[in-house]
Amino acid sequence: MSGTLNKVMLIGHLGDEVKLHYFEGGNCVGRFPLATNETYTNRQTNERITNTEWHNIVVRNKAAEICEKYLTKGDRIYVEGRIKTRKWQDEKGMDRYSTEIHCTDFTFLTTKGESQNSGSSQQPQMPQAQPMAPDTMDDNDDLPF
Repeated sequence: MSGTLNKVMLIGHLGDEVKLHYFEGGNCVGRFPLATNETYTNRQTNERITNTEWHNIVVRNKAAEICEKYLTKGDRIYVEGRIKTRKWQDEKGMDRYSTEIHCTDFTFLTTKGESQNSGSSQQPQMPQAQPMAPDTMDDNDDLPF
């Protein structure tokens, strides 16, 4: 195979509200953190271990506006995209790097009823979504991968 592939698929929970930034010409970019969890049982101590990985999600234009309108902190979402690393300079002139997931497709996994039960009484009407695939995580699995 001569080509390369840069594709990411994540199912996780929003760590914060979607933040939009508008540009001249009407384009916009939305950003939000997404948490994914890995849970396993330590064989020596029988202790349940949960590791959380945080991903910086970037979505653009109409998709960003839809995410801002319908998603709230804690909602579950399926995200497809590609990994992109940005280089920037901090206030001291030091080079910094940020790794982001540039979203190309998404599906809301939290239903309207689930969002409202979590305490948000002013939740806007959200389209009904079906999970892309059933959960394949085996709770009895003690392997971390």
